Order: sequence, then C-alpha cells, then structure tokens
Amino acid sequence: MSIENKKIEPSDLLEYSAYAKERRSIRKEVVQMKKNRRVELGPHSTFYFENFFTMKAQIQEMLYIEKGGDEQLKDELEAYNPLVPQGSELVATYMFEIDNPNTRKKVLSSLGNVENKLFISINGTKLYATPEEDVDRTDNSGKTSSVHFIHFKFSDQQVEEFKNSSSRIEIGTDHDNYLHSTVLSKEVKEALAKDFK
Repeated sequence: MSIENKKIEPSDLLEYSAYAKERRSIRKEVVQMKKNRRVELGPHSTFYFENFFTMKAQIQEMLYIEKGGDEQLKDELEAYNPLVPQGSELVATYMFEIDNPNTRKKVLSSLGNVENKLFISINGTKLYATPEEDVDRTDNSGKTSSVHFIHFKFSDQQVEEFKNSSSRIEIGTDHDNYLHSTVLSKEVKEALAKDFK
C-alpha cells in the first residue's frame, strides 16, 4: 500500500474479518496521519486534506459499519476515488462545523458560493479551488452546504514553489462574509507536499 497510488482498487481493501482485527491500529495510524492534514480557518470551518490512505481508510470504515457488500463497495469507490490526489493537486474536504442549529443556519445562509472563493496563496499568488461537481453546494436561496469537496490544481512551477521550504503558503477564503486566511505550518506543508507525485 502506498499513498502515491492514484486510485483505490478492491484489491487494496482488507476483507471484513481482517479489517475487524486490524481496525484499532489502522484508525490510530489514520488519526496520526490526519494530524498534519487538518487546517482550521476562522471560527467555524476546517480543511481536511485527503490522500490515498485517508480515502482508503474511509471506505474500509464505511464497509465495516454498513456491511453493504459488493454493491456498497462499488458506490464507495465511486464516491471517494475522485478525492485521491492525482499528482499535481491537493484535495480537501472543507467543512463548517457548527453545533448550534440556529447559528449554523445563519452562518451557512450568508455564505452562498463560498466553495468558489477558497484559495491557497503561494508567496502572495492565489490559486483558487475547483469544487467537485457532483451536486450543487449552494442552493437557490443562497445557503451553502456544510461540506464541500474541493481540488487545488497546481502547475509544475507552483508545485516546486509549494515544496520550497522558504515559501509562504496561506489558505483562506475571499468570501465577503468569511474573510479569513491562515499560514500553513512547516509540518502541514511537509505533509501536503508528499501528495505531489
């Protein structure tokens, strides 16, 4: 198994009983890996950067919990394979995590099309996210979803700049109602740089 892989195949996954035995150690490994792949933005949102390993673990866990067999496996592979980085991109699940339902409704209602305003800045040059097009994430009333799946697609030069330890990398949003950005730590930069292959 390698996080350099670009597509999860059925042969990459453990059988149900084998996963049940290994589940605790696998989940511990996933938690450790995700530590430097998580970036909070402002008071309500977080980027969770995905890779082959995190998506494989997600599929294993869904199959373990729901026990849907081959039909479910097909659906899970279809849903999560598009979130495996393809060599010159970073892929993230971007989530608004707001416990209070009234606050959640108010915030999401003010953030229509936020998925088109997310960026990574490399030494001051912004690269905007491309949202997954599976479903519209902003409804007709202007309310956005609490979960977005996004791709940051890099040129070869941008990849090299990202990998340069002296580069300043920020992530943020230009949305008028959620103007936030944060500088990526050295640890996060190093973890994400491994997604470029």
